[in-house]
Amino acid sequence: MNDSGISSILAPLSAGGDADVGRELVVALVALAVFVFSAPRGRRWLSWGPAALLLLSPVPLAVAWLFPNEVDGPRSALLGVRFFLLASLLQSVLLVVAVSVWERLSRPIPRIFLDVLRLLTIAAALIAILFEAGVRAENLFTGSAVITAVLGFALKDTLGNVFAGLAIHAERPFELGDWIQYDINPAHIGRVVEINWRATKVITLDEAHVIIPNGQLAQASIRNFTKPEPWSRRSLFVVAPYDVSPQRVQQTILEAIRGSFGVLEHPAPSVVTNDFKERGIEYWVRLFTNDFDKRDRVDGMARDRIWYAFSRQGIEIPVATQQIRLTQLPTPAVESPAAAIDRRIESLRRIGMLEVLAPEQIGRLAEESIERVYAAGEPVIRQGDPGTSLFVIMSGRVEVTVQQAGVAPVRLATLEQGGYFGEMSLMTGEPRSATVTALVEARLLEVGKEAFGRILAAQPDLVEQLGAALQVRVSERAQAMAVVGRIAPEPHDMFRRIREFFSM
Repeated sequence: MNDSGISSILAPLSAGGDADVGRELVVALVALAVFVFSAPRGRRWLSWGPAALLLLSPVPLAVAWLFPNEVDGPRSALLGVRFFLLASLLQSVLLVVAVSVWERLSRPIPRIFLDVLRLLTIAAALIAILFEAGVRAENLFTGSAVITAVLGFALKDTLGNVFAGLAIHAERPFELGDWIQYDINPAHIGRVVEINWRATKVITLDEAHVIIPNGQLAQASIRNFTKPEPWSRRSLFVVAPYDVSPQRVQQTILEAIRGSFGVLEHPAPSVVTNDFKERGIEYWVRLFTNDFDKRDRVDGMARDRIWYAFSRQGIEIPVATQQIRLTQLPTPAVESPAAAIDRRIESLRRIGMLEVLAPEQIGRLAEESIERVYAAGEPVIRQGDPGTSLFVIMSGRVEVTVQQAGVAPVRLATLEQGGYFGEMSLMTGEPRSATVTALVEARLLEVGKEAFGRILAAQPDLVEQLGAALQVRVSERAQAMAVVGRIAPEPHDMFRRIREFFSM
């Protein structure tokens, strides 16, 4: 290209257009700088749009330079430059108003809305430049109407998804991170990970990525499990025998699921009598959890707790009454009552505090004690709760912890087979001084106040010997608490408390 060609391209600028273009460039740069410095943290990346338009503004001049023989090339180049500058300016002003100002006063604007507004600014800049170029309004809108009709017919499904996405962002039935069910199939439950122009992406519990068109979501009945509150309710159904009172069953279930994995104390769980079945009475257990993604584990561990609690209380879950036995299977060996008593006697003899009791007294305690089974992670006793019994570990392992107000629990000891706890509550009736939790499935022998009271009533002089043994245990407990920096309560007159507790 010769000098005359370059001069013809730059002629419109030198004829006065350069001043207008220069002012528009300065204003566009200032508007972009204002947004960059005023945008909230994490939103400055939006400046790439107007910055890209500024970088594209010299492109029309380059195109005109490549085609120097075009009559309208210089004028078209000038209009192209002004189009990019005007589009950049409008986008920067939009971002300042919608992001720098609005988002500091209210919640962030969804990205899909920002994308629509930014496209509208480009369309507005294009229309303004076309009007300046002398394009008549009726021709512009008549032609665009035909093009719009053709494109709308060809892209009706895509446009439907786009407008459905806009409606979802406007109504906000769900947000990123929410758990939703997007049709009647219970398996179609997932966590929302992305909402874009065309579709919404969710991840199911099976770690499957599901892409749902926004148009389908707009027509579906959506269940949001984490709105308006972060917790969701879970329902379990348990059948218990007719010969056990409903209040006893309900209380047993509530105690069982208290503190179970994922079960909230507020809102509190509840149990209602739901139906009368052939097998027995059906109870509806309603519990609440924040761990919706772990709901299967929450339900399963609550059922485990209920089974163990029923087992301890002697409540048998009824089974179908009609059975057909085709073959006679060998009957499993059942422990005789005498063997069970001998096993309990062996466990009680290992307790140093009970060495002062005669063999027949140990046997009487073994006959009147109760074996209870606890699941792993289930508390046997809780610090501060009332209690009047002693527990002996027949199998398994438990952990002893103490807690003071505002401080995390501290582990005092781990007890295994042959260990025991709860002797202070058995002998004096004082509240539990620690929390004891089963680390694995544990079978415990519970010795109650009534059985012990009958032995003391028959032989009152045992109070002195038992009181002395109990004082040794109190000293051991005080030393254990001192090791972890805790102060044990001051012991009172042990012998007087034992006599008062057993009304001697």
